[in-house]
Amino acid sequence: MPENAPYGTWVSAVTSDDAVATSSLPQWVEAEEGHVWWTQRRPEEDGRVALLRLREDTGRVEEALPAPWSVRNRVHEYGGRPWCLLPPDAASRLVFTEWSDQRLYAASPGAAAPDPVPLTPRAELPHTTRYADPVAGPGGDEVWCVRETVYGGRRTDVSRDAVAVPLSGEAVGDPSRQRVLADNHHFLSSPRPSPDGRHLAWLGWDHPAMPWDGTLLYVAPLDGAGGVGPARVLAGGPCEAVCQFAWDGPDSLLALSDPDGWWNLYRIGLDRTRRNLAPCAEELGGPLWQLGSRWFSPLGAGRYAVVRSGRLAVLDEGTSTVRDLDTAFPSWEPDITTRRGGEVIGVAASPRQRHTVVRADTRSRCRAELSRPPRRSPDPAYLPVPHERRFAGPEGEPVPALVYPPHNPEYRAPAGELPPFLVHVHGGPTGRAAPELRADIAYFTSRGIGVVAVNHGGSTGYGRRFRNRLRGQWGVVDVADCARVARALAREGTADLRRIAIRGGSSGGWTAAVALTSTDVFRCGTLMFPLLDPLAAAAGGTHDFESRYLDSLIGPLPECRDRYVERSPVTNARRAAGPVLLLQGEKDEICPPEHARRLRAALDEHGLPCVYRAFPEEGHGFRKADSIREALEAELSFYAQQFGFDAAV
Repeated sequence: MPENAPYGTWVSAVTSDDAVATSSLPQWVEAEEGHVWWTQRRPEEDGRVALLRLREDTGRVEEALPAPWSVRNRVHEYGGRPWCLLPPDAASRLVFTEWSDQRLYAASPGAAAPDPVPLTPRAELPHTTRYADPVAGPGGDEVWCVRETVYGGRRTDVSRDAVAVPLSGEAVGDPSRQRVLADNHHFLSSPRPSPDGRHLAWLGWDHPAMPWDGTLLYVAPLDGAGGVGPARVLAGGPCEAVCQFAWDGPDSLLALSDPDGWWNLYRIGLDRTRRNLAPCAEELGGPLWQLGSRWFSPLGAGRYAVVRSGRLAVLDEGTSTVRDLDTAFPSWEPDITTRRGGEVIGVAASPRQRHTVVRADTRSRCRAELSRPPRRSPDPAYLPVPHERRFAGPEGEPVPALVYPPHNPEYRAPAGELPPFLVHVHGGPTGRAAPELRADIAYFTSRGIGVVAVNHGGSTGYGRRFRNRLRGQWGVVDVADCARVARALAREGTADLRRIAIRGGSSGGWTAAVALTSTDVFRCGTLMFPLLDPLAAAAGGTHDFESRYLDSLIGPLPECRDRYVERSPVTNARRAAGPVLLLQGEKDEICPPEHARRLRAALDEHGLPCVYRAFPEEGHGFRKADSIREALEAELSFYAQQFGFDAAV
């Protein structure tokens, strides 16, 4: 018989250690015959990213590189694909970026003791030259990638080009041996040779556009001696974004683009002919936050595995259809690859299964989980399954959300009591809440605190029109959508209106902060590594990739300066509706700690309560085990104090 106890006081088997374990995310999957490779975050090793290899004949998972090697880069500060495999006949099969110095290295992972050797020179200052998204060059003696160079003291003093790095290592002593392939835009992605080695293709875009606003797909001839000829645009434009492409033979490419408002898959010839392989009002692509993301991969015979708004599906160009594949995993990352025989391998999750490397057979519908489960996993009995809801929005536009009611098999609340609720705001703001295991959410719901994750206007997965609801309206539309959902839950008797908080990280922290300083819906809020001072960010106070993002989210300066001031949580700190918990990494280059310190000072000036927790060794997002534990436990304690219950950590 469940024990009767007030919401928030329930004792749970889900601990902060579970949040640490489930943050050990796999990423950057690759497959070949007999082996599957991926990277894995290791919070218990200070956030090191290990490269793992599964030997399918034995089922054994091994580290391809021993500690302390960490396979990760910081291009765009969010990082991109950090490694690639070279052809089997290459002297060193593996090329990767090492986190500590951001150099490219080559290694032979099959050796008993791999001894990586550098391919690029050591930068004069740490982390000022970085490499991402490597692929094998067409001649077998180079690796092609994106190079990012920091050349000055401002956060925006950054340049990028696509380069060919010799595998001989000669560029270590002579940096000029790195051959520039393309440098025609401030941002570049995905330098890819055609199968016959006669052409080069890549993506480019410039400020103030973000890659989901507008990109250009280029192609240029190669002369066989290292020269790149004149470039031509095949697709894209100021209001069309190509997010991924791949060669489809020597004379055409496959590209995910959205000229009609939805990312669909096109075949584009070198003569600029274009055909949509399966026209649909569906998102088969997404925002290119990390270079090397993959939403599609060919299966052969005119069939393609695609990630459709997070679900794995198969596109058949013969029938012009896109059909979901039943894999028991409703959430797939844009990180899929395919093998002969109709196999798809990628990273997937479900409400009760953490992110896992999964192999799915599109023909037999069999599946297998390839990565090891964490040493500890939350008891499934305590894990909530969200209700996918659509709330009434402005002008008939629905606001999608995932509602996680309090859930613990050992407890029930006293009759008539309504639960406290947290409104969770995703990052991006082009992110999207998905039905996947979130140990931080389960940490709260299993203690009797409900959570609703809102896909406010601007979220991806619903087409460009929905995404563009946020243009010029950041801090307005997102806030209104979150407040609207909170009020609706209270009206229907799902949540206690007097005990609703808002939480968010990064851009979600901005939305939470603006909501606290412009509405009276939320009793308190948790801001994790948030952007809080938009004028400072627009004046060089954030990293280069997003330094002009606010042009579209709020408006260009100086014309729209008043908007920045009117919406700034720092400016409006005196209006805060309740106490604030600030969780901030001191090494954050994306949302620098000075933003959080300004808000804390402004709240202190007006005598408003603010708890500030600094994490000296963390950047944007917490990767270390101790930080994850401390942040989550501090958040629960904060809500307990504000909502008036005794929480069991």
